[in-house]
Amino acid sequence: MAEAGVIFVGNKPVSSYVLAAVTQFSSGSKRVVLKARGRAISRAVDAAELVKRFLGGNVSYGNIKIGSEKVGEPGKERTVSTIEIEIVKTA
Repeated sequence: MAEAGVIFVGNKPVSSYVLAAVTQFSSGSKRVVLKARGRAISRAVDAAELVKRFLGGNVSYGNIKIGSEKVGEPGKERTVSTIEIEIVKTA
């Protein structure tokens, strides 16, 4: 039984990430962290909301971290926004 699962959110449909989070909780995880950056941030927020709605009162949000990081080659770097959403099982 894992204590925490990390799910990296990318270009797949939101339902894929919701299923991954619910599967993590079903396998005994106490918390799941959705990590995303750039355009995938809205997809991570949607997935977190759907997980919370799907599991009802059994989960709540933990820490939510936002930030930015530099990506790319030196000289061609750009700044990309990031988010980490922690979902904690309460019951």
